[in-house]
Amino acid sequence: MSASAPLAPNAPVTPGTPATPAGPVAPSRPYAWLLLIGGLLGLAASAVLTFDKIRLLQNPGYRPSCNINPIISCGSVMQTPQAEAFGFPNSLIGLAAFGAITAIGAGALAGAAYRRWFWLGLQAGSLLGVGFVVWLINQALYQIGALCPYCMVVWAVVFPLFWYTTLHNLRTGVLPTPHWLARTRGLQWIAPALWYLVIALLILNRFWYYWRTLL
Repeated sequence: MSASAPLAPNAPVTPGTPATPAGPVAPSRPYAWLLLIGGLLGLAASAVLTFDKIRLLQNPGYRPSCNINPIISCGSVMQTPQAEAFGFPNSLIGLAAFGAITAIGAGALAGAAYRRWFWLGLQAGSLLGVGFVVWLINQALYQIGALCPYCMVVWAVVFPLFWYTTLHNLRTGVLPTPHWLARTRGLQWIAPALWYLVIALLILNRFWYYWRTLL
């Protein structure tokens, strides 16, 4: 399938701005690899969390392998209401969502292209994912007071998936493209870098009372 459909005759196009695609749009290979690898990482983390949750339900005394110290403790997080925000383990959402992303990435690498509504759906889903992760980060830091390493893998994966999905949709015309975007292509790594930096600083500040005992 072609990467994009031709423009309609006499369609007005702003110079430097991609036209809204009428047909299937294929992602670039780097972005397709990001979908595949990010999806696999999130899927693996969700699978481990689901397995540990099942073991914990079977045996309340079960100690997950990621219970490392008083701060880094999956068990402490899994037994909170926040770990079942919708009435079932959050990791089940991860299995479904990251499984779908993995499939999309694999299909894209095989040459698949998807229509505009599909990319808009992925945009909306990734935006919801970022919102949910921001809430989970807040709960882990300031309500639960513990960190789950596998959850942090999800934190690390979700924002780049959202960010580069947004850039893909802007550059292909799926979303309206600001004129300044063409001048910022070399800076596309800044937002993910800031995401990681902010999370690291929040964790450092919140649990400084413990980290300083390790120095």
